[in-house]
Amino acid sequence: MLTPAPLPSLAILRCFEAAAKHQSFTAAAEELGLSQGAVSRHVKELEDQVGARLFRREGRGVRLTDAGRDLSAHLLSDLERLRGTIARAVAAGNSARLLSIAVLPTFGSRWLVPRLKDFKAGQDDLELVIHSRSEPFDLVESGIDLAIHFGSDDWPGAQLTPLCREDLIAVAAPDLIERFGLLQKADLFRMPLLHLSSRPMLWESFRQTVDKAEGATRKGSYFDQFALIISAAVAGLGAAILPAYLIETELQNGLLVPLESVPDTYGRSYYIATPAGLNKPLTAQFSRWIRKQVSHLSHDGPEGGPISSRWLKASFSERIEG
Repeated sequence: MLTPAPLPSLAILRCFEAAAKHQSFTAAAEELGLSQGAVSRHVKELEDQVGARLFRREGRGVRLTDAGRDLSAHLLSDLERLRGTIARAVAAGNSARLLSIAVLPTFGSRWLVPRLKDFKAGQDDLELVIHSRSEPFDLVESGIDLAIHFGSDDWPGAQLTPLCREDLIAVAAPDLIERFGLLQKADLFRMPLLHLSSRPMLWESFRQTVDKAEGATRKGSYFDQFALIISAAVAGLGAAILPAYLIETELQNGLLVPLESVPDTYGRSYYIATPAGLNKPLTAQFSRWIRKQVSHLSHDGPEGGPISSRWLKASFSERIEG
């Protein structure tokens, strides 16, 4: 019976992973807190073990060989799985009262985090780990217990529970409204427009629902997060279409003026995503809590309508005149 070849040490594998990611021994050394010579030696040890060159030197950097690319493709996923396994083991060993949550950046910073005090009330032993994630990922391998997902109900390996629909509202700063002499809904499209990069057609779809509205709806400034658009709108850089729940404070303080409700043309919603087949009491507890918290955001919520309806009770002219 053949004796299995010894496995490379984790230190060697981490050096290769970092060097492959950066295509540079120097950058890998900086990431790992090692000397460049140490990274080079570890890579050489790995090359000796696999019997093939893994990098070619090119100028001041390095480039993966075919063998290096093949090893990197498999190793990166294996190391990520290992990290997830260790994270789950540590969580189970240290505390059964640890909950790891992944959230959309602006949803997390502006809505969820300010409410977590309520969730933790009376649970001093509860430990929370909050991650910022914008796209679906492998929930099982990541070790994350729960994620807040926005999009369609399609996330391989995840169990999705509907949370709420998105409630969009067009807004602008008071000085911008005054500067452009806004008198009717169609005038909205004469103002500079602020766009979310991932939804570039949002303003155009809205324009098609407004009578006599004209304007180049694709022009304006583009941002990759709602948080940046909110700051830009408050600063008077342009009119914005934003989820109403993200800007309740700005609406209450008069920093932004509610102009019009925007129909949902994308058909996407918020979901609670949990690893399929894994049940954790804390996850179920958090799911119940957050569904109660967002119930007033839903069009079907107990208050009988979305947040935007509270701000749009007055006529258009009354709203823009304050």
